[in-house]
Amino acid sequence: MIRDIAHLSSVELYTPVLDDTVAFFRDLMAMEVVDRRGDSVYLHAWDDYELFTVKVTGHHTSGVGRTWLRASSEEALARRVALLEAEGLGEGWSEDEPAYGPVFHFTDFDGHKFGLYWHTHRYTPGPEQRPSLKNQAARFPGRGANIRRLDHVNFLASQIPPQDRFLAELLGARKSEQIMLDDGSLAAVWFTVTDKSYDLVYTSDWTGSRGRLHHAAFATDTREDILRAADVFLEAGIFIETGPHKHAIQQTFFLYVWEPGGNRIELCNAGARLLLAPDHEVITWTQAERAKGQAWGLKTIETFHTHGTPPVDASPSGGLD
Repeated sequence: MIRDIAHLSSVELYTPVLDDTVAFFRDLMAMEVVDRRGDSVYLHAWDDYELFTVKVTGHHTSGVGRTWLRASSEEALARRVALLEAEGLGEGWSEDEPAYGPVFHFTDFDGHKFGLYWHTHRYTPGPEQRPSLKNQAARFPGRGANIRRLDHVNFLASQIPPQDRFLAELLGARKSEQIMLDDGSLAAVWFTVTDKSYDLVYTSDWTGSRGRLHHAAFATDTREDILRAADVFLEAGIFIETGPHKHAIQQTFFLYVWEPGGNRIELCNAGARLLLAPDHEVITWTQAERAKGQAWGLKTIETFHTHGTPPVDASPSGGLD
């Protein structure tokens, strides 16, 4: 299998309270502000080789902006651009971001915005951020949640099958797990572009809306980091939605909070499951299996199925328990 996408690079989050959201990522998630441009602030997680990990942009509401992916080569970039343009999803090229060379802008079938690139400008630590160990990007922050990197993004989608094809055929990602309802329809899909068990996820949007975010997830080194982060968030007055606990799907140890702008943020253990088998068989979870809740018996709370960003004025039509 040709891997044309090297990895998930960064994500842009919209927020109506820019300063508060920046403080959340800087002070509680332990990221470094590396650039400011207009209404956008760029922040870097300590072991990210790229210049920025999350871009926070002031906006009239919450939600997800652009998600960036790095191609595995110039040839890989060209292959994927050709496929995306043939599908009518291309938006053209841009050189507006400080971290990258030419970026091909495109959308998925649900309207979520992406950027794909090869050339990049790597993070260079200043004197205060220079690590003792030369094989990490910056010094360990030793504060807050000590976030190491961006782990995955979970998008809400009005329809899952088109997104299933988008990831498999247009990006060349591998599916690892999925939820199939009793009527045979897909409710969620997990895909990987690396050896991690997942990088990009699509979950059915109960509102039928397009282009919304379920959550962005950031990795810590250990479960203990997540337990400590729960206390950090508690003292800071950050809303803890659910966890710490362990997912049944993908077995991720998790904590979900809502950052001040309203976006759902997950903290997860960086020691993710690896899919080393080239012929991995997709794990399918049934509606009955999902109704049992999480790995250790915690029931999935209602807001996990009803809260997404940007918010919409609608009543929930149901969801998986």
